[in-house]
Amino acid sequence: MATPHPAAPAAVKILIAGGFGVGKTTLVGTVSEVAPLRTEEYLTKASVGVDDLAGVDQKDTTTVALDFGRITVSPELVVYLFGTPGQERFWFMWNDLVNGALGGIVIADTRRLDTSFASIDFFESRGIPFVVAINCFHGHNTRAPDEIRAALDLDPQVPMLIGDVRERAFGRDLLLALVDHLMDLAGTAAPVG
Repeated sequence: MATPHPAAPAAVKILIAGGFGVGKTTLVGTVSEVAPLRTEEYLTKASVGVDDLAGVDQKDTTTVALDFGRITVSPELVVYLFGTPGQERFWFMWNDLVNGALGGIVIADTRRLDTSFASIDFFESRGIPFVVAINCFHGHNTRAPDEIRAALDLDPQVPMLIGDVRERAFGRDLLLALVDHLMDLAGTAAPVG
């Protein structure tokens, strides 16, 4: 008698979005249990005048398609992380990347909060729950949490965490905050029927 094959684990898809240079690739790499798939390319002279390098002038590579990572929670559950490209010229890919996503993480940089508006609008317009990660590069944050929340015009129920996406513990906290948020929303959903 043949041994039955174990069932494939359930898959959960999380989309990580934000402006150019806010730390999406870094977050995927920080929390992924496998070496992440990255589609990084060097910035070239052709991007001058197209990509806004204000505040990230030391950046020399950029994601041109997606970043991909994986976290095995248990033999029954695997989380797939998809990082979006941040430049406006690649936003058309977000519509494909979001298919099947359970939720999202928006990464924001307090030095350039305006680069987060498109990501927040994207999730809100599609009704996809998300949390906001305020990425403090080298501990640099000049704004109070209430000021950041007001500047981003965040709904009071949207979780917002402040930390450094290079720290694995902060990445874990973001994912757990998203799970808690999804569970809270599921618990408050109106009964069907």
